[in-house]
Amino acid sequence: MTPSNRRIAIVEDDSALRESLSEAVTSTDHWQVVGSYGRAEIAIPAIQKEPPDIVITDIQLPGLSGIQLVRKLKPLCPTTQFLIVTVFEDADRVFEALAAGASGYVLKRDIDSKLLESLDDVLSGGSPMSSAIARKVVQHFQLPVQEPGEDFNLTQREKETLELLSMGYLYKEIASKLGVRVETVSFHLGNIYRKLHVRTRTEAVVKYMARIQDNPS
Repeated sequence: MTPSNRRIAIVEDDSALRESLSEAVTSTDHWQVVGSYGRAEIAIPAIQKEPPDIVITDIQLPGLSGIQLVRKLKPLCPTTQFLIVTVFEDADRVFEALAAGASGYVLKRDIDSKLLESLDDVLSGGSPMSSAIARKVVQHFQLPVQEPGEDFNLTQREKETLELLSMGYLYKEIASKLGVRVETVSFHLGNIYRKLHVRTRTEAVVKYMARIQDNPS
């Protein structure tokens, strides 16, 4: 791939920041901005029609979120990489973005120092993250290992809820897929947290998925 062939699309509702990202990207000969959008609903069909090499997207967008954008586009554009650039650094948002198909997660405060490096890293097969984000991910994957054969006694519906949660779906989306109310999803998650002895959705997913890998039957 030659530098001039590296195509990028930007999805950011703040027009000033969107322009700043575009200027930063085009400050080198490595990148060509082929799309700049303020809403996911406008970006999705355009990106699907002509998939770029990388999509930079914020999480907090009017209408569909950046995470929803990634989840919708990744299966349609499997060779396109998605880099999250956002102010949100809570672990649940990070995990949702990565589960949806994002390749990297950079905080906006680190854009000046990490953006171009992160773009190159993504194309090289890496998963760039701001140091604060990397620490949170490591902390959540350092949960105590359960004893072999530990049974969480989840009901079938609780397992279905947790599986959808692990795929990055939001509560409202889980409710729609299961044909139940959002309040019912919240009720199931409360039971899941209690049975798995965790406090967040990220801990619940990590602990449950670790058990599945250890006990595939």
